[in-house]
Amino acid sequence: MNGLLELQVHGQAVWLDYIRRGLIASGELQRLVEQDGLSGLTSNPTIFERAITGSSDYDEALEGLLAREPGAGAEALYEALAVEDIRWAADILRPVVDRTDGADGFVSLEISPLLAHDAPGTVAEGRRLWATVGRPNLMLKVPATPGGLTAVEALVADGINVNITLIFSPEQYEQAARAYLAGLERLVRAGGDPRKVASVASFFVSRMDTEVDRRLGKVGTPEALALRGRAALANARLAYRRFRELFYGPAFAPLREQGARAQRLLWASTGVKNPAYPELM
Repeated sequence: MNGLLELQVHGQAVWLDYIRRGLIASGELQRLVEQDGLSGLTSNPTIFERAITGSSDYDEALEGLLAREPGAGAEALYEALAVEDIRWAADILRPVVDRTDGADGFVSLEISPLLAHDAPGTVAEGRRLWATVGRPNLMLKVPATPGGLTAVEALVADGINVNITLIFSPEQYEQAARAYLAGLERLVRAGGDPRKVASVASFFVSRMDTEVDRRLGKVGTPEALALRGRAALANARLAYRRFRELFYGPAFAPLREQGARAQRLLWASTGVKNPAYPELM
């Protein structure tokens, strides 16, 4: 069996952290979804920057945009290209949403990182992008900063799907989970339908080893060196344990009874950064 399809048997969903117009236009994304079981897609400004500057995929679209709006700035051009790609990808993944009853099939678009510490700005931009893209399987990426988490609560309360990103510790994860829960509670109090909202918490894995291994190397004792390559997975296990306690315990039960979805853990940064480690560690 295809390895990605086999993961589905174990209750796992694989999302692709990459986007490029050629991937979509060539039919490759469609093939990945239909044949390899790809269940979602995430993007960020860096991924788009590499796709736009590193290929000719966008040349014709850029020429058309500049012909219609000669004075358009880089930010406006980027958004126009990104929104078109996100809509296209969301439409391809929509059958996954239907097949999984809304558990998968999402496409993530990042709110400007310049607003990472600006809660009101993030909320306003999130609402605008949600309306602009106009796809129910869009997820807006918001960082797990204090300002970002304040915005997450407000966006979820508005019924907007959120991918909370840049989470590195179990404590930070719990803050992200509680922001989602607080948003759901506000949504329900206002008479909204929690069944229509989804969220993931993107917990970064391998970067923890990068940092901890560096510090262990400075200690330099045999005991310290023997611990290299173990912190990332241990950190992730602690977060997963807290996830189980929060969403499969009594605290979430009232919301679950009303159809609310558990916020899923998304393991990000799963490629090892140290070539000495197995690629699939």
